[in-house]
Amino acid sequence: MSRWRKHFFKLLKVNGVYNVRQTEIHTAEPLVAEPSAFEFKINVVKLQRHKSPGTDQIPKEFIKAGGRNIGSEIHKLINSIWNKEELPEEWKE
Repeated sequence: MSRWRKHFFKLLKVNGVYNVRQTEIHTAEPLVAEPSAFEFKINVVKLQRHKSPGTDQIPKEFIKAGGRNIGSEIHKLINSIWNKEELPEEWKE
């Protein structure tokens, strides 16, 4: 294990920086814009009717019938999760 640590230490050291905390590491990932209201609306329209609800037990028909109010709130929730980059534990089921 020590040998590997030394190997990667030599391989990854940058200009004499030895102790880099995880929060200081920046990636070159491209930024992807959060889902727009239009994208959300298009996908709600695509929901199939008369299918079994998921683990949340919310039928797709309720989401479709909820109109702008429900759609707007769900869209806000999705964007919040998108920006935090973390799914709620319940959604991981």
